[in-house]
Amino acid sequence: MDQPAYTFRPTAGHYVLAYTLVVLFWLLLIGSLERNEVIAGLVVSAIITALMSPRLSILAGVRLSPGAPVALLNFLAVFFAALVRSNLDMARRVLSPSLPIRPAVVELRTGLESPLGKLLLANSITLTPGTLTIDVQGDRILVHWIDCPPGSSIDDNTRAIAESFERHLRGFLA
Repeated sequence: MDQPAYTFRPTAGHYVLAYTLVVLFWLLLIGSLERNEVIAGLVVSAIITALMSPRLSILAGVRLSPGAPVALLNFLAVFFAALVRSNLDMARRVLSPSLPIRPAVVELRTGLESPLGKLLLANSITLTPGTLTIDVQGDRILVHWIDCPPGSSIDDNTRAIAESFERHLRGFLA
């Protein structure tokens, strides 16, 4: 089995991030700010964070910086815009069967190093209609693309499908 090119080790900040996310999730599920509920949530969240410690390395790719929340919001805006564009394009193709469809399995290259970064990029690609991530191996991503331009290269495919997602993901992920 191949060893990862980059080893991720969570810092204390990543534990705080995980704990905070679990507490927020608890509060959303409970829907109450009663003192006993909040105390129970804080205790349960500490236990859950301690139990998930061996798996916490997935968060090590998160950049803990003041600009990270802004980068996350920018990514979500870009993703939402791509989602709307892709849905409209697919609706146009379904309603106009004469439009050409050139399905192909293409390969993309990513510069993201963290497992979380690759996961979010692959899922962003899959969630936009017309593309489906098939496999992620190292810095390569295999994607089924419904309308692949003839003669496109790996760089062309990367630019067309993943470049805008990856650029914004780099703002808060390694």
